[in-house]
Amino acid sequence: MKTVALCGNPNSGKTTIFNALTGSHQHVGNWPGVTVEKKEGKLKYNDEEYRIVDLPGTYSLTANSMDERIARDFLIKDNPDLIVVVVDQTNIERNMYLVTEIMEMQKNTLLVFNMSDELEKRQIKIDINSISKELGIPIVKTSANKKIGLEDLKKQIEGSLKSPQYPENLNYDESFENILSQINNIIEQEKNISEKSKRWVSLKLIEGDVEFREDISKDNLTQIDKLIAQLEKQNDDDASIIVSEKKYDFITKISGKYVKRKNLVNNTSDKIDKIITNRWLGIPIFLIIMFAIFTLTFTIGDVFNGMIDDGFASLGDLVSTKLPDNLLTNFIVNGLIGGVGSVLVFVPNIFLLFLFISFLGDIGYMSRAAFVMDKLMTKIGLHGKSFIPMILGFGCSIPAIMSTRTLESRKDRIITILVTPLMSCNARLPVYILIAGIFFPKHAGLVIFSLYLLGVILAIIMATIFNKTMFKKEESVFIMELPPYRLPSLKAILLEAGRRTMMFIKKAGTIIFGTVIVIWILATLPSGVEYASESSIIGHIGSVIAPIFKPLGFGFWQAGVSLIFGFLAKEIVIGTMGTIFGGEDVLTTVLPQYFNAASAYAFLVFTLIYTPCVATIGAIKQEIGAKWAWFSVIYTFVLAYVVSFIVYNIGLLFI
Repeated sequence: MKTVALCGNPNSGKTTIFNALTGSHQHVGNWPGVTVEKKEGKLKYNDEEYRIVDLPGTYSLTANSMDERIARDFLIKDNPDLIVVVVDQTNIERNMYLVTEIMEMQKNTLLVFNMSDELEKRQIKIDINSISKELGIPIVKTSANKKIGLEDLKKQIEGSLKSPQYPENLNYDESFENILSQINNIIEQEKNISEKSKRWVSLKLIEGDVEFREDISKDNLTQIDKLIAQLEKQNDDDASIIVSEKKYDFITKISGKYVKRKNLVNNTSDKIDKIITNRWLGIPIFLIIMFAIFTLTFTIGDVFNGMIDDGFASLGDLVSTKLPDNLLTNFIVNGLIGGVGSVLVFVPNIFLLFLFISFLGDIGYMSRAAFVMDKLMTKIGLHGKSFIPMILGFGCSIPAIMSTRTLESRKDRIITILVTPLMSCNARLPVYILIAGIFFPKHAGLVIFSLYLLGVILAIIMATIFNKTMFKKEESVFIMELPPYRLPSLKAILLEAGRRTMMFIKKAGTIIFGTVIVIWILATLPSGVEYASESSIIGHIGSVIAPIFKPLGFGFWQAGVSLIFGFLAKEIVIGTMGTIFGGEDVLTTVLPQYFNAASAYAFLVFTLIYTPCVATIGAIKQEIGAKWAWFSVIYTFVLAYVVSFIVYNIGLLFI
């Protein structure tokens, strides 16, 4: 089966085209870091089947970030039969840089000029036929989000695979071509570099690419370095900058000849950005938007929660009356319905939160949020793009940690990964909603918002501490592109919110289900004890742990056990309480016997901060190693303990 690699800049519409070609439903986000790994699908066309590989969005093939390395390695090592480069026509100059890099690789290439529908609105005219002739590459026009031009694209993919077309080399000036040719001749002696890619490798050597330098013998590298030094002396500049300028000269020439823009005044995106990204208004607007989201999530979701809660309570009563009073009935009512039901009751809130976050991401606001926060991120020594994984952490820490692959600096990656679990993921939401609803019924939205905000503040503080203590000598540089605002389709955001909610429900059906069985068994044994009493195994475990949490205001054994099992998944904190106390419906009346307002809020703070779930720790280990995974386990527990202690004791002053 022939392989087609799909590559392009972030926000070029690449994943939308991948979905259209393969029938997949990968999320299409209007911000960087959405495609963090290559994804595969199959295109069936005219009785033929092709393997389509969606590579991470990237601006170049220099391999500064892990995303760039994934894309570059695939293009070099897997050697696809066709490279399809998706270009956002409304930002053609920026997107064409990647095209020039692909052209230099001299591989079978097809360009997709996407977002044709937006050209007219922006009063841009592009002579695509002339560009195609000049580059020596076929070009297909599409508006992927409106499903325009996709049949032409499929037809051209078939044609390009049957009759490959290789792009023209970029023509640099004579002196540059002379040095490029000499370096090319030197690496002719290197056996592990393929014939076709030698010119491209020569360019990468001039750019100072470390990975390619390692493949060159010492003697040859000495000769190459002399030639690079000669080039820098001739141009009085760094060699990598010289290469970039040559490519942009080529792009400017193409753009000048074939791209005409009439709209020189600010477009709607610019006008909105003047307010949204204003240095004084940007952060307050961001906070207001987030507060509105959490208030709506709680207020609207609460209506449906009550209905689901009543449904599980009625189901438990029905099972109790219909089945005999024995161990199995006890398991179904207290373990199954009480434990899993106490988590599933919050599905409407999870869905609403994902709906709002998907909408903000797809419309283009989340990139603005990262931009607004950049000044603050820079002050704490991080890249502006580090805020994107932190926002993704509001959904789930695991994809958020993986999205740090877009960061070029290892220091930025490590610090961002360490602080991302401090963002309130959806698994904590059931705990927040339950406790806030019981103890702060009139201000539940504000309490939940304060926890999200506290997570962000702590992440900033810890990032500052890590940066100043462990990575003092490394600096970050901010580069980021703001995509234009685009109104997403209702279907797309509903599908995305539904997909993420289903992941939550599946989790309830596997990890949480398995855990509540263990909890029920521990609460039932040894034989003859009262269910979930202090005499049960789980009661003994909790009694040993409880004194540790006494200074934080929740030194009762049920809280200790809930937090221990919450290490598997944070939703289980509530699932455990539901199992121990006999269902979510009774928690409203039971928990006020154990908590007051101060200890309840301290418990929420501890749940927010303490040790990430086991899956998140696994992701940290995979991305940056076991040492940092253990570090995250220890430091988050200590931080949770200290902050909760402070919160509890301050809270006592007000009650």
